[in-house]
Amino acid sequence: MLSEQAKQRIRDLLNTYETRQSALIPALHIAQGDQGWLSAETQVEVAQVLELTPQMVREVVTFYTMFLQKPAGKYLLQVCRNLSCSLRGGHRLAQQIEDKLKIKEGETTQDGKFTLISVECLGSCGTAPVMMVNDRYVEDLTPQALDRMLAELT
Repeated sequence: MLSEQAKQRIRDLLNTYETRQSALIPALHIAQGDQGWLSAETQVEVAQVLELTPQMVREVVTFYTMFLQKPAGKYLLQVCRNLSCSLRGGHRLAQQIEDKLKIKEGETTQDGKFTLISVECLGSCGTAPVMMVNDRYVEDLTPQALDRMLAELT
């Protein structure tokens, strides 16, 4: 259930955006910040606040990888799988994370600390391979730097 504060922040978006639909992505960010992820129920609530159909909301949530459709760990590890990152070893880094944390892509560690997902592009091709840890970019990532980072976070 969205907090009243989140609902009000979503309503306030209607003063900024020209249409209800154009407020949808910022509204989803607010809802995800409030709930941690976007359950089917939360998506319906967003639709109700914006007076959109639940299907319109679902289409956006399922299109963008930035919207989580299930709970994530404390640290969301998003590894870029696009061509630039793959050519510079991104796929090996994803495998390294799987081996180190004993999870597969889309899974969360048993302690709830890490969730690993791969994303199509993080828009940082010049600093490939790249991943995000929550909202922070980690660029020019090497296997050694990845090991250090994971050790610091555990």
